[in-house]
Amino acid sequence: MSKVPLYYYSSTSNLTGRFAASLARTDGRPVRNLADPAVRKTEAPGPWVLLTPSYKAGNANEVTLPAGVRSFLRSPMNRRRLIGIIGSGNRNFGVYYQAAARQLAQRSGRPILFEFELSGTAEDVARCAAILADLDAALNASD
Repeated sequence: MSKVPLYYYSSTSNLTGRFAASLARTDGRPVRNLADPAVRKTEAPGPWVLLTPSYKAGNANEVTLPAGVRSFLRSPMNRRRLIGIIGSGNRNFGVYYQAAARQLAQRSGRPILFEFELSGTAEDVARCAAILADLDAALNASD
């Protein structure tokens, strides 16, 4: 059974990267880091899921979606093949918690599959892996 690749962005704190690595270890899911310029210049070969953090420094006009994610989504093919979003955030951001994932979901019409705080917990990884496994099964059944 093929697994939907996870494209993620992680800054130097690597909180999102740790979660993506945990998913890869849990179920062998392919993960691609959008912090890598070479990855950002590619097109996803088929359906894919985005894992994105939200950044907020306290001003309402600040963009919350990381530049690496925005760059990857400039490709019409990547936007078309995006099938779901996983959000990472920090509850200290208040109303801006998960802002990037929620704004992108609203604009793209794609669902938020899962949300977690910081680098997540072992339970978060297990719950998210189960959601992605169900997604894999549904996509493989439709092939």
